[in-house]
Amino acid sequence: MNALPPTSLRSRFPHLREDFTASLVVFLVALPLCLGVAVASGVPAELGLVTGIVGGIVTGLMRGSSLQVSGPAAGLTVLVFEAVEEFGLPALGVIVLATGLLQVLMGLLGLGRYFRAISVSVVEGMLAGIGLVLIAGQLYPALAAKAPGSGLGKIAGLPGAFTDALGDSRAMVSFALGAGTIAVLLLWKYAPAKVRTVPGPLAAVGLATLAALVLSLPVATVEVNGLLDSVQPPPMSSFGELANVGLLGTILAFTLIASAESLFSAAAVDRLHDGPRTQYNKELLAQGAGNTLCGLLGALPMTAVIVRSAANVQAGARTKASRVLHGVWLLLFAALLPDVLGYIPLPALAGVLIYSGAKLVPLRALVALWRDNRGEAVVLTATAVSIVAVSMFEGVLIGLALAVVKTAWESSHVKVEVVDKGAGPVDAYLTGNATFLRLPKLLDSLEALPQDRPVRLDLSGLHHLDHACRTALENWAERHSAAGTEPVRLMAT
Repeated sequence: MNALPPTSLRSRFPHLREDFTASLVVFLVALPLCLGVAVASGVPAELGLVTGIVGGIVTGLMRGSSLQVSGPAAGLTVLVFEAVEEFGLPALGVIVLATGLLQVLMGLLGLGRYFRAISVSVVEGMLAGIGLVLIAGQLYPALAAKAPGSGLGKIAGLPGAFTDALGDSRAMVSFALGAGTIAVLLLWKYAPAKVRTVPGPLAAVGLATLAALVLSLPVATVEVNGLLDSVQPPPMSSFGELANVGLLGTILAFTLIASAESLFSAAAVDRLHDGPRTQYNKELLAQGAGNTLCGLLGALPMTAVIVRSAANVQAGARTKASRVLHGVWLLLFAALLPDVLGYIPLPALAGVLIYSGAKLVPLRALVALWRDNRGEAVVLTATAVSIVAVSMFEGVLIGLALAVVKTAWESSHVKVEVVDKGAGPVDAYLTGNATFLRLPKLLDSLEALPQDRPVRLDLSGLHHLDHACRTALENWAERHSAAGTEPVRLMAT
């Protein structure tokens, strides 16, 4: 018998070339961002690589959004830093583990699609607030200074930090290197096409590292501990922190923000390609599985990251193989070239994160939103300001509450139409949605009706009448008519 011809690699993996090329691009984009997010979060740089590896290999293998890439995100930097400061690094693993399990549970319960109901203004306000705190916080390492703990403290302390830096040559060299990194990122899109095959973040950090080495610049560099030494599973004693109400609130904040950011990113990535659409519940399961493993390893939390995902699509990726391979390249780099990390200047990573933080602040979108829908613009701005002034969790809750109030206000339109023929009863017709939010205006209109003539109040045109409005209307009807006048009649279907 003739043996069957072996199945060629190309026929089994028809898009291998495209996915392989895309994976290299995503790896080069992800590498500096993984390191920068970890350093900004106040944890060893290697933990950012661990999360990137898990996001690529574990989450990347699972179903959900085929071209979306996961890893440590700038959007969680502020919250992670606050959690590590308050509860300690060992508790971070517990927080991330619990976040992952909650995401898995929500995915199994089919709650993934409901995250699409979260107000876009709240999410954009959340990202804007994170961006502002991230920019302010990263200006300090760029100035070779220590950042204050709170968001307001970071912003308020900037004038003093710049003043102190003016008399410190080391601080000015550090700041110049960070500013140079940002300049490269801003100007990279104008570089020749062949040069732009190298991703901007990698080029900026690479050039800054080269400048620091060649010129022997006195700047701080990344501390290297080794991948295995940095991985610290949370000890059993850390699980006792779950009795802490503050830690439980932090877990809820991680879960809400990581899930919303991932699923909003998935919707954005779907608009960039014509391939399979995201299965939201499965994507939430994949994110949960990745965060569960990151928690067990004591690493950073992960989300889907739009920068890496967009780079993946634009580089020609066709299947999830590209994101899995990018995780493999991160693993090989961390295993074979760990000492390279020790040459990377911290001001360069700060510059990358300042640039990333600025992209989170939607100034142009806010101006357009103010013209089209001022209520949404107010929700966005209030969410961002609350995050800067208070904290991430409280800021998001304030934003959600404002979004609910805004929606309730806009949906509770009620109209009073009065028909007065000059003699006989006065007819008043109510239409729309009568809620307590419109009571003052509604009662003002009704109390202006004559008290010495019969009044018929027709409620049949109302789509909704809440308890507060019904009670107020009944009380008004009882007291409105003057003595000797026929009482107000309430008519409804």
